Amino acid sequence: MNYDKIFDAAIDRLHTEGRYRVFIDILRNKGAYPNARCFHGHNGPKPITVWCSNDYLAMGQHPKVIEAMEEALHDVGAGSGGTRNIGGNTHYHIQLERELADLHGKEGALLFTSGYVSNDATLSTLAKLLPGCVIFSDELNHASMIAGIRNSGCEKRIFRHNDLEHLEELLAAEDPDVPKLIAFESVYSMDGDVAPVHAICDLSEEYNALTYVDEVHAVGMYGPRGGGITERDEAAHRIDIIEGTLGKAFGVMGGYVAADTRIIDCIRSYAPGFIFTTSLSPVLAAGVLASVRHLKSSSEERDAQHANANALKQAMKDRGLPVMDSTTHIVPLMVGDPVRAKKISDILLAEYGIYVQPINFPTVPRGTERLRFTPGPAHTESMMADLVDALAEIWDRLNLQVAEAA
Repeated sequence: MNYDKIFDAAIDRLHTEGRYRVFIDILRNKGAYPNARCFHGHNGPKPITVWCSNDYLAMGQHPKVIEAMEEALHDVGAGSGGTRNIGGNTHYHIQLERELADLHGKEGALLFTSGYVSNDATLSTLAKLLPGCVIFSDELNHASMIAGIRNSGCEKRIFRHNDLEHLEELLAAEDPDVPKLIAFESVYSMDGDVAPVHAICDLSEEYNALTYVDEVHAVGMYGPRGGGITERDEAAHRIDIIEGTLGKAFGVMGGYVAADTRIIDCIRSYAPGFIFTTSLSPVLAAGVLASVRHLKSSSEERDAQHANANALKQAMKDRGLPVMDSTTHIVPLMVGDPVRAKKISDILLAEYGIYVQPINFPTVPRGTERLRFTPGPAHTESMMADLVDALAEIWDRLNLQVAEAA
């Protein structure tokens, strides 16, 4: 068996399909985001502007967050020391869980090392505890949710994206006495659309199903305190389990779930992805704690981000660029071809100092490859004008299709 040949062939397939992923070598400039330094493809650092970070509100650069992390570092050191059960539980973890439970109006919360792990561990554990459980999953759910559902070993039903009629059809076909769980996202990050939360809750109540919503692209971003779409739409009390991340709008790292204490205790006690994993560094927990507390009382960052997202969408439309319809802070620009998406990204970085990664399969379906822009509160009008000018020039250079300005 020639193992090297198998691995080489696997990588060659990615190159042939135009979706081999290149990780750009950069350093962000503290206090000056979205400015950064790029070390990729040239000698020494080159100044660039970052347009694709999930640190949506630049909270990873916020003085309160940095100060809290520095204070914790000098107070307790770098690492947590182990799992939560064995040496890795600190006052920072407990405070953060209380803050997150309060954010969503729930009795309790539980921290994980990432949003991926929180989805995988929670969904797989819940379903195993419910005998004969059937999970109803939106077809565009994140890979981490799919992994959790798969690892649960339970029956699953996939409903068409945000299609309430299809979801009800699937729910109605099941035995009324079988445990059911509806799993969906609030904001779908590749298209920028939003789930009909209340309508899904209506169905969950009619068919006696639990609800599980992934709010990773919404926490910090929506609602008067940053509780996400479920807070904005006053639906949090109707959701059984709310899952979120600490590495996007909150600007640091980690994931969590919030629910009633009974559910939290079950996940804490049964989920291998929680029990056997070293806990978040208290330094990270302290930083997130400061971020969550700040965004509960400040809407300045959210307002500026949403204003910039709307401005960028309009500027792209005015230049005939194929920006996709999005009702959220996500600004996706359709390309439809992996090779071209990568080429546009390469030109932007090499010639214009603009950094945005192409989004290819399996993150999005084949033929829907795109560039995904996430303007933050610190992106200026000048930066947006430079970006749109560069895109328009590249679209013309590559003879790509444009639309008539509205």
